[in-house]
Amino acid sequence: MTTYGRGLRGLAIATVVTITVALALVFFYAPLDADQGFVQKIFYLHVPLAITALCGFVFGGALGAMYLRTGEARWDIRSYVAIHLALIFGVGVLLTGAIWAKASWGHWWIWSDPTLTSFLIVMLLFATYQPLRFSIEDRDRQSRYASVFAVVAGAFVPLNFIAVRAAQAYVHPRVLTLAGGNLPGSMRLVFVVSLLGIALLYVTLWKYEMAAKNTRMQVRALRRALLGDDAVSSLKRSAAPS
Repeated sequence: MTTYGRGLRGLAIATVVTITVALALVFFYAPLDADQGFVQKIFYLHVPLAITALCGFVFGGALGAMYLRTGEARWDIRSYVAIHLALIFGVGVLLTGAIWAKASWGHWWIWSDPTLTSFLIVMLLFATYQPLRFSIEDRDRQSRYASVFAVVAGAFVPLNFIAVRAAQAYVHPRVLTLAGGNLPGSMRLVFVVSLLGIALLYVTLWKYEMAAKNTRMQVRALRRALLGDDAVSSLKRSAAPS
């Protein structure tokens, strides 16, 4: 039996503390951007959300691959929760991105920007995951088809990222690279703490939802066992001579 709630309290406390520190750094330590001013501070929420959401999609694909390899239902449930939460984080990315774009460029959306458009494509792709999954009534087929989808779509995420990075015409500002990008030391520190806080939030929510689902499944199993015992007792009583 897997106990997903183990360590959840400590993880939740660490998440709250890290996010609180990140917010304090964003508003009171990170310097103002020379070009965009205060509005640039949404970067410390927008980009960590995007990184965490994309990693969540890949994580869901990896868990789906484990289900296809083992056939154990726990991997399918883990994959479902990972993708479900990544979609929620992805909605946050689109909202904060639209706000940032409006403040910086005067438009809510710019279709010519490869980063924005590619992330939207990834979101639309994974938005079909749940309709596909719940359109199948048979539980085994549902899990198998959903896992295949998660693996294929999860593999698309890094390929899409590489394709965008390889593009030549950039509109979206490139502040992050493997070498550290154009962020000065103070901004880089705040970004790392913010990314850690958002990543911890994702893990905490994943463990919380898995603990809730695991508890519900155990309650259902106990209920079925009790109903089964009652049914057997009823049959014995009805078969007993009066």
